[in-house]
Amino acid sequence: MPEETLIGSDYEVNVVVESDLNKASESDDLKYTVDYVSIHAIVKEEMAIPSKLLEHVVARIIQRILSKHASEIEALEVSVAKINPPINGDVKSVEVKDFYKR
Repeated sequence: MPEETLIGSDYEVNVVVESDLNKASESDDLKYTVDYVSIHAIVKEEMAIPSKLLEHVVARIIQRILSKHASEIEALEVSVAKINPPINGDVKSVEVKDFYKR
C-alpha cells in the first residue's frame, strides 16, 4: 500500500542454511563455513530496498546469498514476515518463505 512506503512496516527475516560443517568443526576456521556476518549484511541491504511484494524480497535475498556463498551451501531457506499487516482482520503477521536445495 502507498502509505506503507511512507511510514514503513516491521519485518522479521529468517535465514536457514544447511552446509557440511565437518571441516569447520574440526579446524575452527571460518573459511570452511558460511559467514553469517556476510549473510546478515546481504539481508540488511536487500531489506532497505523498497519492494511491493515479499516474494520479490525473498527471491532477491536468496539470489544474493547464493551468488556469494553457493559453494558452501547445500540448502537455503529464507522467510520474510510482515508484522501486523494493514489488512482487515486480527492478523499477527503474513509470511513468505522460499528455499533452494542443491
